[in-house]
Amino acid sequence: MNVSEKLNASKRPDMRPESPVAEDPRIAARLRAEQIRGHIGNLDEGTDEFRAPPAPPGWEYEWKTKKVMNQENHSYMTELFRTGWAYVPTSRHPEMMPAEGKESAIERKGMVLMERPKEINDEVRAIELNKARSQVRHKEAQLSGTPEGQMDRTLSKVSKKYEPMPIPNE
Repeated sequence: MNVSEKLNASKRPDMRPESPVAEDPRIAARLRAEQIRGHIGNLDEGTDEFRAPPAPPGWEYEWKTKKVMNQENHSYMTELFRTGWAYVPTSRHPEMMPAEGKESAIERKGMVLMERPKEINDEVRAIELNKARSQVRHKEAQLSGTPEGQMDRTLSKVSKKYEPMPIPNE
């Protein structure tokens, strides 16, 4: 047996049969177009590209900023991970990623889809609400603590209600 026969004998047989796609580029183009449509969905301009899919029960999804001007903010990402945020696995929502992609996270335009337990999100929102209310109470105390004769007209205009502002007639 000569060298070329040995090389040919040691090669494995082709495991993929020749497909009709290789023969006709129009079939290949049509199949690829169907695959692309499956990933981009409706081509309507009104589609919200940051609409998050429904999270599993007990979890919440949010888009978080990963990159600004193609630069990752490592300290912000560390803070997100420290407070319980994690990347949503691409395997959970394959419709949001290209078929041949090997990415570990779902990213769009510098944003990344992250998840955290709903219980933690509820606690964080309650803390933020208490902080906001505390700031309002602090400002109210500052206003009511002004010396006599100063800012009398301001106190009567401070309101906690949401209502339309009057438009002055000029």
